[in-house]
Amino acid sequence: MKVTWTGIYPAITTKFTDNDELDLPLFEKNLKFQLEAGIEGLIIGGTLGEATALTDEEKKTLIKSSLETVGHTIPVLLNIAEQTTKEAIRQAQMAEEHGAHGLMLLPPMRYKATDYETVEYFKAVANATSLPIMLYNNPVDYKILITLDMLDELKECSNIQAIKESTRDITNITRMRNKFGDRFKILGGVDTLALEALLMGADGLVAGLVCAFPEETVAIYKLAKAGRIEEALEIYRWFMPLSELDIDAQLVQNIKLAEVYTGIGSENVRAPRLILRGKRREEVIKVIEDSLACRPTLPNYKKIEI
Repeated sequence: MKVTWTGIYPAITTKFTDNDELDLPLFEKNLKFQLEAGIEGLIIGGTLGEATALTDEEKKTLIKSSLETVGHTIPVLLNIAEQTTKEAIRQAQMAEEHGAHGLMLLPPMRYKATDYETVEYFKAVANATSLPIMLYNNPVDYKILITLDMLDELKECSNIQAIKESTRDITNITRMRNKFGDRFKILGGVDTLALEALLMGADGLVAGLVCAFPEETVAIYKLAKAGRIEEALEIYRWFMPLSELDIDAQLVQNIKLAEVYTGIGSENVRAPRLILRGKRREEVIKVIEDSLACRPTLPNYKKIEI
């Protein structure tokens, strides 16, 4: 299946049972809601998917479950967040062997690689698989900036096709467009800058709160791309307090709690993460409940042609 790198790509949460095993029925329930809302791709094992807490077998199971649920309607991507080039290559090849349609690839984890080392890491993984790749540019959380000069070197790798832009510098989208034109697809990766990213030319979004609010997220994208900015802005302003739950150290717990309130998830996380408690839990619940109390009526966004 061709990955077009347009539309909404949920970084979907991994669902766990009370016994800390994969909760596939709940995972599939959430995914069906995402499909019905109109997502155009899916990312397994991202930060929200608790990537570093998943075993190889669990990743394979999630790929299999996703493929069975979505059929051939949207591409399924596996996130790769590893400490060594060797392991990243192995994960890429495992994903390809088990039917994934593409990859999201982070820079090396833990070690703050130089620009040269990071470029060589990306090239090594890209050259080891035929799968299309989206690089994840998030220096705020992962301390490595993928610069324009680095992308200039990486453009020779034909399967490096897209960038998840999470620098939180919205002007970086314009810089990439000016330098590379359409060579790389760009997907906004920060929920609180989603509309801004789309208006600056992003092709889509890798979103977090979409896990709990898929319809609103897809509606913002469709309205923005159709030029119906005022309608998109109205939903986006309503969404902002929820979106801020995505730029928090406990974003996984925050978003899983929101999924509980919308009926498509559970709070279960894998230790060392623990569910929210105390004052922080009360604050997050208030944001969710206040937002649900004034949830907007959406236009018929599924009929919008873009």
